[in-house]
Amino acid sequence: MSTTTSPTMIAPTRRRRAPLQAAHDFLFAKVHGGTLIYNACWEDPRIDRTLLRLDRNSRVVMITSAGCNALDYLLDDPAEIHAVDVNHRQNAVLELKQALLRTGDHQRLWALFGEGADARREEIYGSVRHDLRPPARAYWDRRISYFDPGGQRNSFYFHGGSGLAAWMLRAVVLGPGPRRRRLAEELLDAPDLAAQRAIFGQLEPEIWGRLARFLVRQPMLMALLGVPRPQIRLITTSHPGGLEGYVREKLRRVMTELPIRENYFWRVYLTGRYAPHCRPEYLRPEHGGFLASRVDRIRLSTTTLTRHLRDRPGSYSHFVLLDHQDWLAAHDPEALREEWEAILANAAPGAVAILRTAGLDLSFLPAEVRARIRARPDLTEPLHRLDRVGTYGSLHLLELA
Repeated sequence: MSTTTSPTMIAPTRRRRAPLQAAHDFLFAKVHGGTLIYNACWEDPRIDRTLLRLDRNSRVVMITSAGCNALDYLLDDPAEIHAVDVNHRQNAVLELKQALLRTGDHQRLWALFGEGADARREEIYGSVRHDLRPPARAYWDRRISYFDPGGQRNSFYFHGGSGLAAWMLRAVVLGPGPRRRRLAEELLDAPDLAAQRAIFGQLEPEIWGRLARFLVRQPMLMALLGVPRPQIRLITTSHPGGLEGYVREKLRRVMTELPIRENYFWRVYLTGRYAPHCRPEYLRPEHGGFLASRVDRIRLSTTTLTRHLRDRPGSYSHFVLLDHQDWLAAHDPEALREEWEAILANAAPGAVAILRTAGLDLSFLPAEVRARIRARPDLTEPLHRLDRVGTYGSLHLLELA
């Protein structure tokens, strides 16, 4: 067969692709503008804390996400953490966690954010409702049902964009009948890597049926997970197996190369809850008093990172950027430049930033920014291989000149 492609062969593909791209962009904007996206942070704070080395003099600016990692960072006793998010719903999640921590009652915090649901949800919420600002109060007045243990999506962790996607993918992984569910339970409690590999070896061929391969390629699912089209393009162009191959490889690595018993990220989306031996540090009862005494060091701001730094200029030591700059680089390069101008203008001497990307390098950053930062792959690459989330293309620690 000839490998030459004629204009008449590619023209129909272009006509089909444009509506699909437009549909994904529309869904992504609709989801991000109108709903809670992340009900749990999808970045490993154990790695972050190793790299950031926070102390009592640290002043952190970070993207809120679901607030889990802001609370974990607080265990290193920084002077202040500015949690910034354009989506007020993300800040509402962190604000509810803060209010529950202030009570000193670990059981109430665990009931909602450890178990993911509780029949006493309205009573628990009512006990701290007065401690929330009006936007968060208005949000939870409408959405406290997310913690309802009844119904099909019987956990907070199956609500919001990522939660709905997790619920759908969970149905695919567990499948019909008891066999896959039994294997998944055995996998999560596997005593060692050898056992994990053996169990996942049985489970993997059954997971990747026609339905799973179809779902992974769907714009709606990617939008629910918070994956914009520029990130998908980065993945498909940097990975020989495309998006499906990328997901399969990342899942296999997490399930066979890292201890699953301590991987609370994947556990919560497979089961809807954490376990006493497998949970974020902020949900451990031994940390409750420490966090309660410092929880007001986290200051919430519903705006862009650039606007926050312009409105609250200062000398910040740490910036946690997650992966949002992938989207900015493709959709609004000028906003990306402005964000970096604000970061560099407010960076204290010796400041660092940490970011993740779907790509393998920092080529998406403007040249003038790359000239003013120093990446530390010697520190990040060994840790990236230990990332319990395991879905990002690369991790970067940047020293800000």
